[in-house]
Amino acid sequence: MRRAVAALLRSVGIASQSYDSCSTFLAASLADEPACLLLDVRLPGTSGLDFQQQLAGHGIHLPVIMITGHGDVPMSVQAMKAGAIDFLTKPFRDQDLLDAVATALERDRKRRAETGELSALSARYEALSLREKQVMGLVTAGRLNKQAAFDLGLSEITVKLYRASAMKKMEARTLADLVKMAERLKIGMPG
Repeated sequence: MRRAVAALLRSVGIASQSYDSCSTFLAASLADEPACLLLDVRLPGTSGLDFQQQLAGHGIHLPVIMITGHGDVPMSVQAMKAGAIDFLTKPFRDQDLLDAVATALERDRKRRAETGELSALSARYEALSLREKQVMGLVTAGRLNKQAAFDLGLSEITVKLYRASAMKKMEARTLADLVKMAERLKIGMPG
């Protein structure tokens, strides 16, 4: 089955790697590119359903497509609740597998892009001074400059300077941009 799936994927220009067990997969170094994982429910040792549950604990966040020759509704529900992209019953049509793989690869591309953007945003936030972070937290929580100044024991003009500096370092064009960034970073009003 592994060879047949690999040949099908190769026939449409999708590179693949096959593993004979979960431990072999975990021992391998994964390429840093969009990918997905095709898991059979019946695997030697750990079941595909159990392994799907364990992936996050191993720091692996690949989209999963579950395949089986002996599926039932509860099994497919379990796989889908755990985040599987699709649940295919053997024998499945080649096009169904290719569609599921295309969907999974696109989802992983988006996840990687979002993770990269969030990482860059987080790095910009970490480059802020303590005061810039405090001012950013207050103004993005809805405090006016004069309220933030009172809260921090600063002058309003000083708060405006810190706010402008934070916006520049965060690459925010408007306060609305800064608020969206704070939401993505889960930054609340300082305590």
